[in-house]
Amino acid sequence: MRLVSGIQPSGKLTLGNYLGAVKQFVELQKELNDYEFFIFIADLHSLTVYNDPKELRKNIKELAALYIACGLNPEKVNLFVQSEVKEHSQLSFIMETVAYVPELERMTQYKDKARKQKTGIRSALLTYPALMAADILLYDANIVPIGDDQKQHLELTKTLAERFNSVYGDTFVIPKAYFPKAAKRVMSLQDPTKKMSKSDENEKASIYLLDDINRAKNKIKSAVTDSDTLIKYDVINKPGISNLLEIYSGLTNKSIGELEKQYENSTYKIFKEDLAEIVAGELTIIQEKYKKLYNSKELSEILNNGALKAQSVAARKISKVYHRLGVLRK
Repeated sequence: MRLVSGIQPSGKLTLGNYLGAVKQFVELQKELNDYEFFIFIADLHSLTVYNDPKELRKNIKELAALYIACGLNPEKVNLFVQSEVKEHSQLSFIMETVAYVPELERMTQYKDKARKQKTGIRSALLTYPALMAADILLYDANIVPIGDDQKQHLELTKTLAERFNSVYGDTFVIPKAYFPKAAKRVMSLQDPTKKMSKSDENEKASIYLLDDINRAKNKIKSAVTDSDTLIKYDVINKPGISNLLEIYSGLTNKSIGELEKQYENSTYKIFKEDLAEIVAGELTIIQEKYKKLYNSKELSEILNNGALKAQSVAARKISKVYHRLGVLRK
């Protein structure tokens, strides 16, 4: 049984990434003892837009160090860089031959980005769901941790796998979605109607794992809420405080109901101050581990070992795929 997931090394890792993905992986390590984890840094996906090469290399290393600092266990998780396993690119092209153009054009993220960019749109922006499908199918992933905004991509992956299997014979495992139990979607601190993003132009909207501690605390204290003073979870009418409750719950493993009861006679000011200290404590632990890892031989060894393991699995799968397609001489 296998779990597969990846994250792009573009921009800085946010508290939303941590609660929505990385922290979930750390907890899953303990829960899914019979699963093998393949978690990769999706550097190829970042090429759908221009990235400064030096900055991209820095981001890859930074992200790898943060993953380990956040609690991923290299003995349990195969952590590697996507581009170092060439089979991702090989299977991506095969998935392009299986996908239909209208299917790719319907992808919400493509339509949104194409609408914003308008000119100079790279073809990879259209075809990158094929690479995403390859990332998953290459390792016969049984489960894939996703957020609500990634459902469409996983559904396309399942469609492509089923189509290939029906035409060429049983080849790929059909993956299932795994939805995080808490803090599924952390929202912007300045506009709680949209997701917290690594690329948000408003620095106060997102907390980054490498933020100065006092700066991170101030971002929580200045987070948008509402004119009411009732600390209650209500996404429609009170999106700001609901988002902060999600963050609090995700960091402490307390339920929303417990937190509502804990602060039923309190104020937003006290609630935010408490949450700011909790965030600060979590970031301090992560940053101390990160500093030790960033330039260490240990980090290089972890990535090398992860890539070797991934290559051994990926090579067998691509060989089987090529054999099914009839593109090999033997």
